[in-house]
Amino acid sequence: MRFIIAIVLFVVAFVGIGLGIAERTVFAEADRVTQTVELESAASVTVVDGSALNAFDGRQTVAIRGGVQGSSAPSPTASPSTSASPEAAPADAPAATEEIAAVYGTTTDVIGWVGSAGYTLVTWDAETQTFVTEEIAGDEATVPTPIGSDLWYGEFEGEGELGLTINVPRDVSLLMVSDGTLPAPQEFSVTWPLDVSSPLATPLTLAGFAALLLGLLALIWALLHMRRQRGPRRKSPRGPKMPRVPRPSRYRPAKTSTLLGRPKGRRAVRRVALLPIGLLGAVLLSACGLGDGVSLSEPTQAATASASAEPEEELPPVAVTTRQAERIIDRVATTIAEADAAGNGDLASARLAGPALELRQANYAARANNGEIAALPAIPTGSVELVLPQQTDIWPRQVFAVVTNPDDESVPPVAMVLTQATAREQYKATYIVTLEPQAVLPEVPPASLGTAFLPPETPFLPIQPATIIPSYAEILLLGEAGAPNFAQFAAEGDSLRAQIGFEKKEERRAAIPSTAAIDFTNAASDAEVVTMSTLDAGGLVFGYLTETETVTPTQSGAAVNASGAVAALAGIESSERGITATYGVQVLFYVPSLENPDDPVVLLGYTQGLVAASEVQ
Repeated sequence: MRFIIAIVLFVVAFVGIGLGIAERTVFAEADRVTQTVELESAASVTVVDGSALNAFDGRQTVAIRGGVQGSSAPSPTASPSTSASPEAAPADAPAATEEIAAVYGTTTDVIGWVGSAGYTLVTWDAETQTFVTEEIAGDEATVPTPIGSDLWYGEFEGEGELGLTINVPRDVSLLMVSDGTLPAPQEFSVTWPLDVSSPLATPLTLAGFAALLLGLLALIWALLHMRRQRGPRRKSPRGPKMPRVPRPSRYRPAKTSTLLGRPKGRRAVRRVALLPIGLLGAVLLSACGLGDGVSLSEPTQAATASASAEPEEELPPVAVTTRQAERIIDRVATTIAEADAAGNGDLASARLAGPALELRQANYAARANNGEIAALPAIPTGSVELVLPQQTDIWPRQVFAVVTNPDDESVPPVAMVLTQATAREQYKATYIVTLEPQAVLPEVPPASLGTAFLPPETPFLPIQPATIIPSYAEILLLGEAGAPNFAQFAAEGDSLRAQIGFEKKEERRAAIPSTAAIDFTNAASDAEVVTMSTLDAGGLVFGYLTETETVTPTQSGAAVNASGAVAALAGIESSERGITATYGVQVLFYVPSLENPDDPVVLLGYTQGLVAASEVQ
């Protein structure tokens, strides 16, 4: 009997282990699914929507083949296939083009970049489980290359064939082009991995090994028992039989077990011996999902409240992610460094605009006439300390960032405003402001949430941003006695006043010889005032003002002399009519919230420099 038990356990072990291995090999299903699309389209752009890329769970492996020129391609079709082997390229593929470019980004950015160009849109039909193609008409037949745009999360290039693996959510789409003039790639496939996990494989394998172990124990037990049975036996002689004396009967109650109220004895031993086998069966059933129970309960108050609560209003997407902003700032810094080295204003205009470009181009012009004039400070590289993108899905869009150089503490932090005018243009720095040493920036939302960029006439601040720059210009020009809004701005920590404020201007007037006179004018420029909301309901305000000083002779025959950058930019060193120099001043202010209307506006940083010089006409 013991040998029979061992044999049965061995059979169960081999069957369990065999079935467990078969579940992972012989009985395993396909480990991936592929959708292939063949097009016959003259559109220069193909857009694969995020719904198509996420038709199945898992990473998306995309294989692209170039389009066909001057030959008939198959009509638009989409056919599914499954395979347990690595993805195979279609057998009858059209001839490959020389160039293939594929990029991916948010669907908003992809469609914004396509603009008015015609394109082929690929979506997913959940009912038929296939890709669906749609031709979207447009006014443009060609598009520029998308490679290098600041919009994308990733970009790929190839010739003839291109393969890429991505893992994107539903709000991200894939854009494919050839060279922007030829039709977009006419054939591509998307492959997803399938979940081929076998829930029975592990329980069967474990049960098989457990049965094998029990079988070995049963075999050892049987061998030991057989060995005892074969030991030497000696028969003892029988003695005479004694007469049997009857004994009086006694009543003895049956002995019962106190364990579970069941009788002791062989039957109880058998039941106890069967207990591990029952437990093993219960474990296997629960592992197979047969032992799961179902419990019903009333919904909790929290669950009811959550179900009845109204859905929260969805915020607009952010202009860029932190990673995108870091890449953009690195590109901006690299381009500006190259332009500074070459003194090339056209190169600088690729990544600068507005006040920042005006200051750089004036420096280049002055350096071209006088090689001793120093270049402007470069944008720090090394660490992007803060990124605050605009909440928007339209253009133009803006991003606020603070950049530092952790390797050189002597380089002050720089605050920047990056602006993208249209979807196909690059981000350009419109403001580059050096922060004050003691400046403390207010708390701002995280980059993943972004913030609202407010209009200059916003009613959500105690002082409208449109009036801040003119009011501060009056303070610099007229001082406390002449500026009506002098008390609205904090004087402590404002080092710009010490450089070009009213008191400094009076010193300049006193130092001018009696044969000449100097006059100052300040004005807010036409540059855009950029305002960003902070967490405390205050605002960060960027603005631009100009300060012009004109020196003219007061006596006949007297002349005014110029030197340095003024002479280099004006092109003259002396004039009997006088010389005018204009300085541009980029400023960054913090404006308190409506809850603290009495708090002053604080200057957080500024950048000033010569932007124009000429002889008085």
